[in-house]
Amino acid sequence: MAFVGQKRPAMGPPGALVQVKRPHQEMVVASSGDERRKQLMATGPPRTSSLESPIMQLSGHEGEIYTARFSPDGSTLASGSFDRLIFLWKVYGDCENFAVLKGHSGAVQEMQYTTDGSNLFSVSTDKTAALWDCEVGVRIKRFRGHTSFVNSCCTTRRGEQVLVTGSDDGTIKLWDPRYKQAFETFNSTYQVTAVCFNETNDQIMSGGVDNVIKVWDLRRSDVAYRMLGHNDTVTGLKLSPGGSYLLSNSMDNTVRVWDARPFAPADRLLKVFHGIQHGFEKNLIRCSWSPDGRKIAAGSSDRFVYVWDAMSQYLNYKLPGHRGSINDVDFHPKEPILLSCSSDKTIFLGELQ
Repeated sequence: MAFVGQKRPAMGPPGALVQVKRPHQEMVVASSGDERRKQLMATGPPRTSSLESPIMQLSGHEGEIYTARFSPDGSTLASGSFDRLIFLWKVYGDCENFAVLKGHSGAVQEMQYTTDGSNLFSVSTDKTAALWDCEVGVRIKRFRGHTSFVNSCCTTRRGEQVLVTGSDDGTIKLWDPRYKQAFETFNSTYQVTAVCFNETNDQIMSGGVDNVIKVWDLRRSDVAYRMLGHNDTVTGLKLSPGGSYLLSNSMDNTVRVWDARPFAPADRLLKVFHGIQHGFEKNLIRCSWSPDGRKIAAGSSDRFVYVWDAMSQYLNYKLPGHRGSINDVDFHPKEPILLSCSSDKTIFLGELQ
């Protein structure tokens, strides 16, 4: 006898728990170079940003994406890839890729905007750094001097723009954009994988394969102090918005917060965050602070983006979506939007609640 209007019960082993599928409460828009595919799945929670959709996917690079940054005004972003190209994208609307910067002959490792957002610095495995005009889309200057891969760069936050670079040749170099040659070089002995200026531009923080974070005094041209604690290569450094704390990511699978104030105690380690992974690729996975300094985020080789509360160390988000190692993350300067770029050749813009 047939039963009409009744579903057949799910079959499975005795005692098996059958997961109840719930409707997706998200909206995804996929954006691709020539094609624009829009997938509207459902109406989700109240919107918190001006993104066209709570999640935007940007694709177009033909290689792993190692670095991505929002511009200072948050209207555009830049991404750098193994394909040797830098793409400029609009953050709002369809996230149009409006410019491609060509000039590097190796993978683009890291980028930093100038404070006014008109120019962009980049470093590459082609042993050079470059300065780009974002409005015209051309390279203004190439900086030569390193003898191996250039892994990291950072610019001063205020005053005259100065660039610091760190390289596999074991040196840290300081550059004035008006000249092609470095005006200062520090020998760190081991490969340098991450660099960062302090708030007052008179110190540089560097990390490398020796697991040590060194703080260099520019007035004395020597190491002022060392911060010990990581047990493997330091892959990313980021100064907090207020300038008092330093965030570090390492291949020991920890993210750490250090006291970067001038007269702090000798043991400057404040917090240790766990969860991230560094895989066999040994990519230089970066980390970031939110503009208000309340959240930190880090990429991970397990394909998740990790976002913690900086004070309580509570894991606020573990964001899925990427299909490869997440190499860089960045918070939008004005809205609750998190950017992530991955070895899967895509970028996600995600709206945070």
